[in-house]
Amino acid sequence: MTTTWTISQLDRNTSNGFVTTAHWQATAVDGEHTASIYSTCSWADGTVNIAYDALTPETVLGWVWANGVDKTATEAALAANIALQKNPVQLSGKPW
Repeated sequence: MTTTWTISQLDRNTSNGFVTTAHWQATAVDGEHTASIYSTCSWADGTVNIAYDALTPETVLGWVWANGVDKTATEAALAANIALQKNPVQLSGKPW
């Protein structure tokens, strides 16, 4: 299983360019099975104070994880989702 973390969007103040919200996604892929989690992290103005033009994905993901997003627990939840896809305990449908 491969898990990829991405930053899909950043919100920033126009007055100082500092980021106030990061939109992030973690996606796990195992063969034909995929699971994904999307969320956001927010900071008070000036809390994260690296200029917008100087940011990297690694920097922002570090902020996300430091802001309380448990990387290990998130990846475990994705793995559990994929495990259920491979071995479902409940199915939906109709017999006709």
